[in-house]
Amino acid sequence: MDDFGVYAIFGVDEPPQQILGREGWQSSIKIQPSVQLMVLFARGDWGKRDSVSVELADERNIHINMGKLTPFNKCLSWESGEDGVWSSGATLTVKLIGGTTEFLDLGLTLSQMECTPECIHAVPALRECPGKRKRSQGEEEVNEGRGKENICPNASEKVTPQRRSKNNHHGGQTRLFSQKEEQTATSSSQSRKAKGKQAKTPSQTAPLDKPSGRWGQTLCPIDPQTAILIGGQGARMQFCKDPIWKLCTEDLSWVPAETLAEGPTPEARIGHTATYDPESKRIFVFGGSKHKKWFNDVHILDTQTWRWTLVEAQGKVPPLAYHSCSMFRGELFVFGGVFPRPHPEPDGCSDSIYIFNPEMAIWYQPIVNGEKPAPRSGHSACVMQGRIFVFGGWDTPVCFNDMFMLDLGLMEFSVVKTSGTAPSPRSWHGCAVLSDCSFLIHGGYNGNNALSDAFVFNTDTSCWFSLAFPQLNSVPRAGHSIITMPTTCKQGCTDEQEELPESAPQTLLVFGGGDNEGSFFSDLFTMPVEELRD
Repeated sequence: MDDFGVYAIFGVDEPPQQILGREGWQSSIKIQPSVQLMVLFARGDWGKRDSVSVELADERNIHINMGKLTPFNKCLSWESGEDGVWSSGATLTVKLIGGTTEFLDLGLTLSQMECTPECIHAVPALRECPGKRKRSQGEEEVNEGRGKENICPNASEKVTPQRRSKNNHHGGQTRLFSQKEEQTATSSSQSRKAKGKQAKTPSQTAPLDKPSGRWGQTLCPIDPQTAILIGGQGARMQFCKDPIWKLCTEDLSWVPAETLAEGPTPEARIGHTATYDPESKRIFVFGGSKHKKWFNDVHILDTQTWRWTLVEAQGKVPPLAYHSCSMFRGELFVFGGVFPRPHPEPDGCSDSIYIFNPEMAIWYQPIVNGEKPAPRSGHSACVMQGRIFVFGGWDTPVCFNDMFMLDLGLMEFSVVKTSGTAPSPRSWHGCAVLSDCSFLIHGGYNGNNALSDAFVFNTDTSCWFSLAFPQLNSVPRAGHSIITMPTTCKQGCTDEQEELPESAPQTLLVFGGGDNEGSFFSDLFTMPVEELRD
């Protein structure tokens, strides 16, 4: 195995123990109940090895955490209360991918923990030092009753969303269409118990050729041929184990991209934003949440060097999720979103604007005049002709369908008085700019159901009109991604940006989202933008 090795640390005062290396691995390790921290890391020459897959499962073989070690992300960490608590034991499975055909399994028998599920909610979210946080890639986690700020009710109950009291569980993510998920989780758990010991053997899964179903992700165009998918959450409230993908729009093919870029990859999350700056050719990933953890970090992906950087920013910005982020003249304009108040509960919505200056690596708040929108989250915002148009969102129990405009020259908000057939109140809808004076609103969640209707707003006339297209209107979606891209590419899928005229034909791409039945989509459908403009 050369000098390559995988090591584990159990507790801050314990020395590293080699798990995988030249002379094999330790098959069983008993861990004392007092152990609250586990760190896995790799060192040495990776050679032809692609990655080391790491999965942590409880006694019912339900995945709790882990992810993947790669040559660029060589460390994973787990802390008690962060990703689940088991009552009688757990299994850690380590699989070497690439360079060998051997699969290496390590069984770790954990003695009974002294904490109960209630103690999960007493552990504050981690506050990590910039540049020192350890990436936990490709994580898949089970959340039973946690992560409920701005909660969506069960689709079948048709009740008004209510803010949770302090006695209810709370964390850093929103729960969509939970009834079917809970039923699925219950039946899955019963099935595992019935299988007994056979369920203890983790099944091997084939590599995916497209992203798994999810909602709450971002899909960010970076050039006429390429878009980058980041984050999201799938069935049974598990964070996607395939968090980063590269989409080639010439043939609509997907490429797993978690290991393509060097540097500290953003931790798994939902409700974040990913904003591309065409001048610097960088993607800015900000905020989001993950169960009990809230983020206010900024990760930058340089699409020319394919390297991630974690920004050590000055200034203060609260941890936010389900906010909006717009790029204007090289700066990020963040509005609204959910934040913990006081940390970690109850949650609240923001009506503030924060600006991030990448050149100075500093956050600041501008002086804003005019009539400001009410606090909200799950809204949409798009920049058009030096103005940011903010639509919809909600702050439980109120759902909005109002429109506000922020003049970026005057830094003044105003209410947009609209005409025509406006969308009904909604949040977590899709939004995409169609032209210099129009943008699309599609789907979303109204507090009871996911929606499938579509509308176009004309900024010159301040008029709404509805759209009737089977592709858009047939399936309800919320938390999905909508982008526009050039219809044709002269060359293959490359990382080189190819400048095209603004009048070039555009295609609308819709990916992912969740429906009223608890299903999460992995499909990608397209339609010409010209049809939507007519």
